[in-house]
Amino acid sequence: MAISTPEVTPNLSDSNGNEASAQTQFTIQEISDLLPHRYPFALVDRIIDFQPGKSAVGLKNVTINEPFFPGHIPDRPIMPGVLIVESMAQVGGVILTQLPGMRGKFFAFAGIDGVRFRRPVVPGDQLIMTVELQSFKMQRIAKMQGEARVDGQLVCGGEMLFSLID
Repeated sequence: MAISTPEVTPNLSDSNGNEASAQTQFTIQEISDLLPHRYPFALVDRIIDFQPGKSAVGLKNVTINEPFFPGHIPDRPIMPGVLIVESMAQVGGVILTQLPGMRGKFFAFAGIDGVRFRRPVVPGDQLIMTVELQSFKMQRIAKMQGEARVDGQLVCGGEMLFSLID
């Protein structure tokens, strides 16, 4: 996945101007402090790698207890593709809320382009989502490239656009 340098530089200094170390991982509790999503739509269990202003890698443990499996599909449970994309978007949301001045702000989907699904995601899979910020314009519009993998195999990938909701 190729990325271009985003149009934002994270502020990695504290209030005294001293260089601060950036957080590189987030727990489910920390994610819920950043994003408004709650059960059954909180679809990221952990951020396992975070590079401020650049990218994040999120993890979703997919279990048979997911609320969508009884209806999708009863005899062959498959995670809906739209929820895989939503999972990637939530990883992107963590990136956005960590940009300078963006904590507490909400970004919604403005578009998705070129998304393709390569293989099903089933109970027992661990979904690893990598999202990279490609651009952030006028402090309102973000473009990101995302991909989801299970056991190293590409499951889904595409471009996502986000818009700040006032």
